[in-house]
This record gives sequence, structure tokens and C-alpha cells, in this order.
Amino acid sequence: MNTIFIKYIQENVINPDCDKLRIEINQVVNKYIDQGIAELVPGVLFIDEVHMLDLQTFTYLHKSLESPIAPIVIFATNRGRCTIRGTEDIVSPHGIPLDLLDRLLIIRTHTYNTNEIEQILKLRAQTEGLLLTDGAFKLLSEIGTKSTLRYAVQLLTPANQLCKINGKTQINESNINDVHAIFLDTKRSSKNLSEKNTKYMA
Repeated sequence: MNTIFIKYIQENVINPDCDKLRIEINQVVNKYIDQGIAELVPGVLFIDEVHMLDLQTFTYLHKSLESPIAPIVIFATNRGRCTIRGTEDIVSPHGIPLDLLDRLLIIRTHTYNTNEIEQILKLRAQTEGLLLTDGAFKLLSEIGTKSTLRYAVQLLTPANQLCKINGKTQINESNINDVHAIFLDTKRSSKNLSEKNTKYMA
């Protein structure tokens, strides 16, 4: 398929304007599909932190999704109702314009429980070749439940380094407690800033 596009571009004078170029390429794709020369296999476009997009980008996405060759699009966000970027007073669920939101299937998600976090941590530790005691896994999963899974995963590396410094080969509860005390998660850091606000430079 790529060879066909390259050949087409080489043999045809295409307007450098992006929109016109896109239209011409779409026409070529549709032509080849109709002739049986090519087969359309929809791709998947994953956009994380979708609330960071502005109104102009959402408008472009909305228009692009109407194309017959549009990919499957997956949006991810952890925001509730918030102002759409690029506007001053348009508030919408997840920061997505309502007309686009109406076209989406929203998947309800749940936070991980302690057992699920422990299983994920074990898989991550196995992937990285790390050894942890059962107590360390339990403690780390409890920390992940109170904070976030990402924070718990991030503690694995410094805990492993501390373990090596102590001449050990298996991460224990003491290692987890030590790195947990040194490295703050977002919640504890925010609380610390609030309580000691006067001690920091403005």
C-alpha cells in the first residue's frame, strides 16, 4: 500500500496544501479499495489526557471521524467537568465538547483494589527481574491503594537500589518503608506544601 502511495505522489502533481493533499490521498485510497487493489484495515488512534486538547483540535477530530477511512479512536482522561481548553467559559464533562461526546461510547472504569494492585506489582517485578518478600508486596500494594498504582510501581527501582546497597538480593518491608519515607507521592507532597506554605518562596 505504501508503494502505491509513493508511486502516485511521484507521478502526480499534488497541491502542497495539507487539506487538499489529504482529500486527494483519500480519493486515491477509495479508488484502490473499489478496484480491489487495496484493502482498508482500520487502525487505532489512542489519545491520552484528551482534556488537554483545545476546541480547534476537537473540531478537526470531529470532522475527521466522519471519514470512511477514519481509525478507531480511543480517548482517555481522568477529569470530570472542566473548561474546554481554548475557551473561557465552556464547561463540559471530561473537557470534551458535547457534540463530540455524544458520539462516543463511554467505558466506566473502577480503581484497582489491593489484591489487583499486588498482582500487577508482581508482574512488574517479574518483568524487571526483581525479588520481593511477600510482606514487601503486601506493604507496597497497600501504599498503592492509598496513593496510586503508578507511585507504587515507581518505588520498586529505588527500593531495589537500597536493597543492593545493603548487600541483599530480595527487597523487604524495611526497604519499602525507607523509600516511601524519602519519596513523596502527590497527595503527601500537596499536603506538605499546604501545611508549610509560608516556608517556601512565592
